[in-house]
Amino acid sequence: MTDLTTFIAGLPKAELHVHHVGSASPRIVAELAARHPDSKVPADPEALADYFVFRDFAHFIEVYLSVVDLIRDADDVRLLTYEIARDMARQNIRYAELTVTPYSSTRRGIPDVAFVEAIEDARKAAEGELGTVLRWCFDIPGEAGLKSAEETARIACDLGPAGLVSFGLGGPEIGVPRPQFKPYFDRAIAAGLHSVPHAGETTGPETIWDALTELRAERIGHGTSATRDPKLLAHLAEHRIPLEVCPTSNIATRAVATLDEHPLREMVEAGVLVTINSDDPPMFGTDLNTEYAVAARLLDLDAAGVAALAKNAVEASFLDPAGKARLSAEIDAYTAAAGQ
Repeated sequence: MTDLTTFIAGLPKAELHVHHVGSASPRIVAELAARHPDSKVPADPEALADYFVFRDFAHFIEVYLSVVDLIRDADDVRLLTYEIARDMARQNIRYAELTVTPYSSTRRGIPDVAFVEAIEDARKAAEGELGTVLRWCFDIPGEAGLKSAEETARIACDLGPAGLVSFGLGGPEIGVPRPQFKPYFDRAIAAGLHSVPHAGETTGPETIWDALTELRAERIGHGTSATRDPKLLAHLAEHRIPLEVCPTSNIATRAVATLDEHPLREMVEAGVLVTINSDDPPMFGTDLNTEYAVAARLLDLDAAGVAALAKNAVEASFLDPAGKARLSAEIDAYTAAAGQ
């Protein structure tokens, strides 16, 4: 695995399911916590390791929102965004679609225009200085209800920054049915955005069906329960609808009991297009390189198999055709140079 770990570290990669605030490193979280001492988030990076141990999905959401509360002005937003790109560049992530939740910041008093300008400024700087291309998925925090959906759709459609490519739905699934968000997804799709809701992480296959039929999902965030419905697996495979799989996240939030029970292999054997992602990496003690190593173990992959998995993410991305061709060629060249 050492040689494979080295191969993964150098492999050019794309990531499609990774959250903005959830990607804040312990260093950045601790710095923000020190700046905002009224927060319950520890200002000691070592103490954050214990803080980021979750009892269940509801507790994860509680902790996640406490970190969201540390992002209080446009300078915080810009710093966080650029530092995420720096961490990605260290992992040879060439392209990432970062899930951003504007409502979490605007409801805390950050003006919508200032928020959009901050992430766009960081995006342009990251691409020019680090070589990592960022694109945005603006997502509805489902637990905040239809008010948050209206606000997210308004910002996405009216302010639509250059880096925005998709529209999503995150947060808890239990008690937050997907169909109620249909009007907002319809608006976003009409504005030219792709539909990428979370579904089937902590609920059953019916939530994924709702995402497909009501929200016109082009990719599914997580989709962990898809393997419980053979008809759904066949539909996903036939229509080449990708799943954004985040193995370590699923264990951390108790969506799956153990890695050995993870349905990743069953998804792949059913012919579903699977991508590997880190979700909220520092919170889960992981990164994208680690997730590829986990996937390689679960799927018994060699270096060539890992490279093929990396190309899945390129195929499933919303990169333009020329960008996809360039990144795929880079993956092929790296794999060939490694003798695989």
